[in-house]
Amino acid sequence: MLMPEDCIFCKIAAGEIPVKPIYQDDQLVAFADINPVAPQHVLVIPRKHLSSLAEAGEADKALLGHAMLMLPKIAAQIGLAADGFRIVLNTGKNGGQTVMHLHWHILGGRYMEWPPG
Repeated sequence: MLMPEDCIFCKIAAGEIPVKPIYQDDQLVAFADINPVAPQHVLVIPRKHLSSLAEAGEADKALLGHAMLMLPKIAAQIGLAADGFRIVLNTGKNGGQTVMHLHWHILGGRYMEWPPG
């Protein structure tokens, strides 16, 4: 699979940029966000490069399903199961996506306002 040379999340997934993983398996890596917006802020990235959710196709159903099942387990692992958490998936520039590699944010540790902004 071809990965963009300048994709920071591809480099993290490949182990070229070290992070302290909170969770990892053959499809996903989860680690603390370096610019947290909540007391608990974890990023979950697929090892496969997809620029965004809009790029995902039929071949990605198993990966997306796996991620959706693992997100609450990762949230529970960091202590967010009892009080709740928010999962954020930004897509494209107007959706707030700043790194063009599909990723989920797990946010928690405080009450999440609505609407988000």
